[in-house]
Amino acid sequence: MDQFDAMKAFVAVATWGSFAEAARRLRISPSAVTRSVAQLEDRLGLTLLSRTTRSVRLTERGQIYLESSRRILEDLETGERQARGENAEPRGVLHVAAPIVFGRLHVLPMVGRLLADHPSLAVRLSLSDRNVHLVDDGVDAALRIGALSDSSLTAVKLGAVSRVLVASPAYLAARGSPSRPADLEDHDLVAFEGLEATDAWRFSTTDVRVTPRLSVNSADTAIAAAETGLGITRALSYQVTAAIQAGRLVPLLQAFAPPAMPVSVVSQARRVGSANVAAFVAAARDHLRSNPLAPI
Repeated sequence: MDQFDAMKAFVAVATWGSFAEAARRLRISPSAVTRSVAQLEDRLGLTLLSRTTRSVRLTERGQIYLESSRRILEDLETGERQARGENAEPRGVLHVAAPIVFGRLHVLPMVGRLLADHPSLAVRLSLSDRNVHLVDDGVDAALRIGALSDSSLTAVKLGAVSRVLVASPAYLAARGSPSRPADLEDHDLVAFEGLEATDAWRFSTTDVRVTPRLSVNSADTAIAAAETGLGITRALSYQVTAAIQAGRLVPLLQAFAPPAMPVSVVSQARRVGSANVAAFVAAARDHLRSNPLAPI
C-alpha cells in the first residue's frame, strides 16, 4: 500500500475501532490492514493505535494524526472529484454526536434521511449527554443545546428548547402543585446530573437550591421516575412533550421558566465546506422544519 492507502486503513481502524471492521469496509483483507498500519507507524516512528485482545484505542499522537489524515484524505478526494468535473457528493464516513434523548428522537430520523439520499455515505452516530471534543473525538458535526462557549466552532442554529418542571398527575394529587419556586422545598425532587448542577435549579427570577430525593445520570431515567410518581423533575421541553400531551406528566411553574436555549449544529470551521457536513445540516433543517422544537 502507498501512504494514502495506509492513511485510509488507519482512519478506518480508528473510526470503527476494529481492524476486522476496517478491512470489511475497505474490502481488503484484515492482514493487509494490519500490515498497512504497522508500516505507517514504522514510517512515522510513532505508535498510533494501542492494541489489546479486546480493543483498539488511539494513542495521544494517534488522535493528532487522525485529524490530519482525515483532512488530507478529504482534500484529496475533493480535488479528484473537481478534476473529474464531478459535483461534491457526500461519501465516506460522517461522525455525528448528539445528546441521548435528542439523538434518539430527532437525530436518528435526520440520519435516516441522509442515508436514503446519499448511498455513498456512512454515518457513525455517537449519543452522550456530555459535550464531546470535536477534534479529540474525531467528530465532524455535533448537536449542542444551550449557549456555545467554544468560539472556534462554526454553529448553525436549528431552533430552541426550554427547561420545564414536570410531575405526574398522581404525585400532584397527593402532594399538591407548587405555586412558586420556593415551594419546591416541600416536594420530592428527581434530579438529572447532566443538566447543570443538581443542587441549584434556575428560574427566570432566581436560582433555587434544591436537595433531590433521587439523582440519576440519564434524562430518560429522571423522566420515567417522574411518570411513576417519585417526584418533580426538570427536563428539556422536547424530552417531555409527548408525555405532557399524553397526560402522563403535567408542566409546573411555567410563569417562572428561564429563557429558551438555542439548539445548534456545530462543526470545526474548516469543515464548513465539507459535502458531508453540509448535507447533514440540510437534513437537520428539513427535519426540524417538519418537527419544530417549540418550547413548552
